[in-house]
Amino acid sequence: MFRSLGRFIARHPWYVIGTWVVLAVLVAILAPALQTTSEESEFLPDHYESVQAIERQAENFPGATTPAAILVFEREDGEPLTEEDQAEVTRIAEELGPELGEETFVQQVVTTDPQGNANVSEDGQIQLGIIGLAEGATGFDPQAFEDAEDLRTELDDLVEGTDLSVQTTGSVPQGLDSQESSEQTLAIVGIATIVLIVGLLALIFRSVIICLMPVVLVGLVSVVANGLIGWANEIFGLQADSSIEAILVVVLYGIGTDYILFFLFRYRERLRYLVAEHGEEALAEPATRRAMVRNGVEYAIERAGEAIASAGGAVIVAFLALLLSSLSIFKAIGPALAIAVGVTLVAALTLVPATVRVLGRAVFWPSKSWRKEPKAARFGAMGRRLGKRPALHAVASGLVMAALAVFALGFNPSFDFSSSLPEDVESTEALETFQEHFAAGQTEPVPVIVAAEDGATLDQQELETYAAALGEADGVDQVYPPQISEDGSTAQISLVLESDPVSDQALQDVKGPIRDVAHGEAPEGTEAFVGGTPSVFADLQDAMERDYSVVFPAAAIVIMLILALLLRSLVAPWYLMAAVGLGFAATLGASVIVFQHIQGEPGLIFMLPIYIYLFVTALGTDYNILMIARLREEAREGREPRDAAAEAVRHAGPTIAAAGVILAGTFASLMLGGNALFESMGFALSVGILIAAFVMAMFFTPALTALIGHAAWWPGHGDEKKVDEVPDDVETPIER
Repeated sequence: MFRSLGRFIARHPWYVIGTWVVLAVLVAILAPALQTTSEESEFLPDHYESVQAIERQAENFPGATTPAAILVFEREDGEPLTEEDQAEVTRIAEELGPELGEETFVQQVVTTDPQGNANVSEDGQIQLGIIGLAEGATGFDPQAFEDAEDLRTELDDLVEGTDLSVQTTGSVPQGLDSQESSEQTLAIVGIATIVLIVGLLALIFRSVIICLMPVVLVGLVSVVANGLIGWANEIFGLQADSSIEAILVVVLYGIGTDYILFFLFRYRERLRYLVAEHGEEALAEPATRRAMVRNGVEYAIERAGEAIASAGGAVIVAFLALLLSSLSIFKAIGPALAIAVGVTLVAALTLVPATVRVLGRAVFWPSKSWRKEPKAARFGAMGRRLGKRPALHAVASGLVMAALAVFALGFNPSFDFSSSLPEDVESTEALETFQEHFAAGQTEPVPVIVAAEDGATLDQQELETYAAALGEADGVDQVYPPQISEDGSTAQISLVLESDPVSDQALQDVKGPIRDVAHGEAPEGTEAFVGGTPSVFADLQDAMERDYSVVFPAAAIVIMLILALLLRSLVAPWYLMAAVGLGFAATLGASVIVFQHIQGEPGLIFMLPIYIYLFVTALGTDYNILMIARLREEAREGREPRDAAAEAVRHAGPTIAAAGVILAGTFASLMLGGNALFESMGFALSVGILIAAFVMAMFFTPALTALIGHAAWWPGHGDEKKVDEVPDDVETPIER
């Protein structure tokens, strides 16, 4: 199949390039924009308690939902608020809604607590205004973010001429700041990724054309990929996390460059062979030169095509396994990344070779070093050492990964999305001011919704007794009096926690004693639902544990099947996947060491293991496939297992090293994003790729294969030389 594909592309390159250009233009014109969200509760299915609490709260107490925005008022001179200042706060709250107009997320601005007292801190320096969502508003759409910008502008006008200053925080302002931060991050990551790719390719190939190739070709591919993702999200109603755009940039350019390298190394290898066979004088003859280029393209697709297709298939399958997740964030991210890799894969097998076919040997311009293989190749020496002592290399590389993997047991998940915001944005500064003057739990009181099962009227005395019981639960600092809905069938009791609502302690308190009391002490004939951010985090934790037990094994099984089909072996897939699993644990362990032990962070974002598993497993499998495919190719030339491993490291080592450095560098660019989420993700994924390339694929995998020998290929014996194959060294290369 790949031989036929190579022959078609080598003969009709302009048809292929033209098709891609037309497709990109059509998608750019017709496809919808990619929409994202940062609301944690939108990621959970409806059956979780926190989501049910949010829905019942919104239905029966629309003005008392989780604050869409919090206004933090203080005097500019830092002195306590006077009565005149508090009167100004009331005036601003009354004027703000009408000034913004009816079509905003703002329903009303409340400056008192549930007991009717002015919402002023104990030291008198801060007063709050709480904004609930207007009916029908979600608070997490582009219109809400535009409203938040208008809100800040209007507040600046309303405090002008007073002694007050005001800042906004809460879900909508944080969403606005997150969106703006993501746009800045996207620009930084995009620039850093391109600069890094161009710089590294310049060092490897010393070619201007090759340096520009990923920028131009992957840029074209990204237009198609983003458009298809936008259509998929719109058709299937998927919600993507706000970090997806930056991740897509890295994936498209990182993996796209990897696949370009996979092709170019085999193309360059073939041209070197042809020049050695026919002499450099053959390059001066136009007809012979064109035949050599055409032959090189056909050969590169034939030899690298299967490895690229299998590697891409493994990545796509790993990403699609996220459809089994119970969280909509992963259900959206999985297909998005799968579409991106799928488009990149097709481009690597069509657009890239077509472009190389058109450019010919000029693709290496101005360097001429491509014509001869370096004599003192360090990878040749590495391969010889590995071939002589495979057991030593297997044990040493395995111990390195195992030592790091031990620390993965100390991973502590964090569910605080707000920590991913930069420290210098308004919502973060306002939140810090709030927490300096109010008790930690007052940031967001936790609502307990009590609903009569048969729609009957709730008893006030029973509710007060129930509220008192809730006040005795561990982790509860204060309980506000019950609020009863208009029809009398539902009540809300707000709890102020002792801990910050986004802290691990609040999560444990809600998941344990608070929910236990809420469910166990609920009045007879009623059902209780604990809501709020800590409850959302508790449900996210349960959902993640469930997903770990489903997504990980499913992805591993399907990737093993791909490996079994590619290698025609039932033995090799087992130790290859074991190696990848060890690489995953080592990556997570390294992240725990750096962030939890060295930097003293309380935890790492809960999504990190999923991202590590997918990228390190999928992309680590890419490098394993490339190495093992080359090892099989060398074995088919009649070499013994140890010699085949040595030659595989010699030939595939430079490709894996270059691809690993470039991909690790592109992931590392995420660390420039300026927030904790991207910093931890960028570090983890870059370290994981380096482990996968330089420890697992370069040493562990070929060393194990050399030790296992011919048994590694049972029952297909794919390492045996095919008698019907004509060796390249006796063919007429130009005519081939």
